[in-house]
Amino acid sequence: WINTPVANKKRIVVFTGAGVSADSGIATFRDADGLWANYRIEEVCTPEALMLNRDRVIEFYNMRRKESLTKKPNEGHIAIAELEQWADVCVITQNVDNLHEQAGSTRVLHLHGELMKLRSEKNPTLIYDIDEWEQSLDARAEDGALLRPHIVFFGESVPMFELASQIVEKADILIIVGTSLAIYPAASLVHYLRDENVPIYLVDPGTPNRLPPACGPKTAAAKTSRPFRWCPGKYPPTDRCNRLAPSVPSVLEMPRCWGPPLPPFAIPPKEHPTQR
Repeated sequence: WINTPVANKKRIVVFTGAGVSADSGIATFRDADGLWANYRIEEVCTPEALMLNRDRVIEFYNMRRKESLTKKPNEGHIAIAELEQWADVCVITQNVDNLHEQAGSTRVLHLHGELMKLRSEKNPTLIYDIDEWEQSLDARAEDGALLRPHIVFFGESVPMFELASQIVEKADILIIVGTSLAIYPAASLVHYLRDENVPIYLVDPGTPNRLPPACGPKTAAAKTSRPFRWCPGKYPPTDRCNRLAPSVPSVLEMPRCWGPPLPPFAIPPKEHPTQR
């Protein structure tokens, strides 16, 4: 996708978070009734938890897989997939479910791993699809190491971030759907757009009060402010549409529900946010 542009088609990057899957019945992370309301992160989603309480971690992800098999893509996933009829689209998602793929999106990069895959604890390049939903506690990779969920735990590096940043640099339009922009380094992807003329569209019921701080190699070059449009309605909004760009029909609800662009949002001073 990075090196093979499609002639006469705009390149759209759609950056999604847990909110895009909420209408499919998958709990979000940050809401009061979200996924972490019932679990402590340090007990099920850290390297230390896997080391000290492997049974609980494996049980947690088995439960999530079993639940995910009952979920279907919602209108938001389908609308994003349909964009490929008119634009050159790449989805970068923080979600570990496969609902984008089920909806028909053909280019999906999972920043934080994939729920329906396992990997070697020793060699992160040994990745396996899981049959059905259950991982046994003693399942091993071909290198003899125990298998673990193919998930980026809190505190671990995000190996797909560099590729994601390269994809964002090529975007003609960035659409952000269903994310609080609170998880790093994923949230800093907005700073990797090639210049300030690339439009950013934010589709989320929460009110944004600022762009997230930059992190990574582009911190020094990041702009001090950036205009962006906000759609406060319930996502995925697909019934009241306007044109996204001259060459892209209105599959997603766009400027009609926003009105004029909001004023530029201040980027806070440099800081080193904790990684996911």
